[in-house]
Amino acid sequence: MELINKYFTDLTAEQISRFHQLESLYNDWNSKINVISRKDINDLYLKHILHSLAIAKVISFKDGTNILDVGTGGGFPGIPLAILFPNCNFLLLDSISKKINVVNSVVKALDLNNVSTIVSRVEAVNSKHDFVVSRAVTRMDKFRRLIKGKILKGGNNSLSNGILYLKGGNISEEMTSIKHKAFNISAFYDEDFFSTKKIVYVKN
Repeated sequence: MELINKYFTDLTAEQISRFHQLESLYNDWNSKINVISRKDINDLYLKHILHSLAIAKVISFKDGTNILDVGTGGGFPGIPLAILFPNCNFLLLDSISKKINVVNSVVKALDLNNVSTIVSRVEAVNSKHDFVVSRAVTRMDKFRRLIKGKILKGGNNSLSNGILYLKGGNISEEMTSIKHKAFNISAFYDEDFFSTKKIVYVKN
């Protein structure tokens, strides 16, 4: 929790409480099913929550923005972002029902009324959104094909509507033919874990 307070200094009491609750909620679920890898659960705030919130360092979503989280797993980056942006609407999608069951439980415990969920493959979703966020579920070229038609044109945020993709390692080969902007997360956070981590933005 100290990490969150270090980089996000203007949180409300309700936001602080919700971020604090995430530790016990995920520890409890992880004792039942492997939502987060055993080696990572002790680094929940660093590797999952703070990593998810890096998106907020490149864009502050305006109220009413609609965001689709594809392949959310246990709720990342969607749940941390939904806590940070309570007046935005988040749809968290995963094809594995037991993961969405965890997400639903966490959302209910936190009383996050700006989050809805769906068990589905993204290709089967018909709704359109301002932004699609994800933590590198596949290569960007394949990902763009999967979400084709899911992003609204235009937008009124500081970035035009598009994809915000959390990705690690060398992306140069993968992104050669895709117009994009990459943000080094190490520009926002001091921790070594983020030294090779990036946010890749692709305008719709």
